[in-house]
Amino acid sequence: MPVPTPPSANAATDPRLLRAFLAVAEELHFTRAAARLYVAQQALSRDIRRLERELGVDLFVRTTRQVALTAHGERLVPYARRVLEAQDALLAAFRRGTGDPGRPLLVDVNSPGLVFGRILEHARELVPECELMARFESGLTGAAAEMLAGRLDASFGRYAGLAPALRGRLAQQPVSYEPMAVILPTDHPLAEHEAVPLDELAGETVYAGAGNPRTPEWTDLAYRLFEGRGIEVAPPAPLAVGAEEFQRIMAKYRNPVLAVVDFPPMPGTVLRPLVDPVPLSPVSLVWPKGLVHPALDALREAAATLATRHGWLRRPTDGWIPAADALVMVSQD
Repeated sequence: MPVPTPPSANAATDPRLLRAFLAVAEELHFTRAAARLYVAQQALSRDIRRLERELGVDLFVRTTRQVALTAHGERLVPYARRVLEAQDALLAAFRRGTGDPGRPLLVDVNSPGLVFGRILEHARELVPECELMARFESGLTGAAAEMLAGRLDASFGRYAGLAPALRGRLAQQPVSYEPMAVILPTDHPLAEHEAVPLDELAGETVYAGAGNPRTPEWTDLAYRLFEGRGIEVAPPAPLAVGAEEFQRIMAKYRNPVLAVVDFPPMPGTVLRPLVDPVPLSPVSLVWPKGLVHPALDALREAAATLATRHGWLRRPTDGWIPAADALVMVSQD
């Protein structure tokens, strides 16, 4: 086997290659790492091989069954993290950190009618000289990619459900515990209930966004909630966009859909809160670390004010959330 050639003293390593390396190092799985980075697996493998050539060492041991870090790979992890943190801080300071009130703040409020829209409206009242523009997307994982690419400034969602590499580049502020519910066809047997005890879903297959690359944090919450209760998560299905498509898919498959209690009404369906226990969807305001903007300050103030005024962060005694989320919801950046 040839002896690896050490890298040139003048060699400059592309930070993109370090991001690829860290994704694989944390996932120890090329397919999952590629999905996290929104790249093809072949492209990710090429980047890893290029980095190994530049450094003159093997970083991973690959077999048909597993991927593991070599000793050189383990050495590289802390260096790669420090380089990427420094790059993120630099970009935040010069590309995003001007604090210019003339630049609109782009805020994803997920869907019309949710509480996030109320936070946005209150923030607009606090800084009328600034422009806060709403975006209507679905899923914090998808929004995180947009934020880190500089195409979005803030979003709302389940911060604990993000991959560790994403959380490391984002800041968060707890906003609310959203009671969860199910959307049912109007003639579903459970639609007769004013509230659906969780155990009544035993034997049901519930749609929770499986396969949607923008919402894995929501699907993960469903798996944690349904574990040991005899409730299945529906397999991946095409995403229904618009009320008409949603109604058609509901009528065709008749699967209950996991939602929150303030989810906008949909034709041909009823929404019933879940109880015994009351499952909670923990929601944070999330933004890129280092972002400086007066409208972001207003958005944070608005979120804190409304959360206190309406008791959004008061957990019910019979509320349920995963332990990892409980830790996140008592801290903030």
